[in-house]
Amino acid sequence: MKFSRNAKAAWQGAGQTGTGSLTTQSGVLENTPYSFSRRFGEEKGTNPEELIGAAHAGCFTMKLAFVLGDAGYTADSLETSAKVTFEDDRISHILLDLTAKIQGIDEAKFLELANVAKETCPISLTINSTIELKARLA
Repeated sequence: MKFSRNAKAAWQGAGQTGTGSLTTQSGVLENTPYSFSRRFGEEKGTNPEELIGAAHAGCFTMKLAFVLGDAGYTADSLETSAKVTFEDDRISHILLDLTAKIQGIDEAKFLELANVAKETCPISLTINSTIELKARLA
């Protein structure tokens, strides 16, 4: 399967005082503002690291659903948060924190399959940083 998705960023002004907007092909983001204070401060709004976290959590969780299915399991629920750490001008670490409810799976098999998903989801394969997985069955 091959496909492409598009997103656009626009920026006006200097790095710390300028403003920008993000737009996605789907329209979920439509001239959504972003800025230095939204990225590095506490101003409410989105930023690239938050979007990477959402993309990684979503990609990993869907990949795990497929990995589980290939092994004969279906999840009742999978919930993943991603904590993206930015330091020294780069994303240095991502913590994927997973809680899962899956009937008939033991913890060892669950952890094995969750790690396969972590290592093989397309976002994990793209990111050049440490990716940690914390996983537990509910």
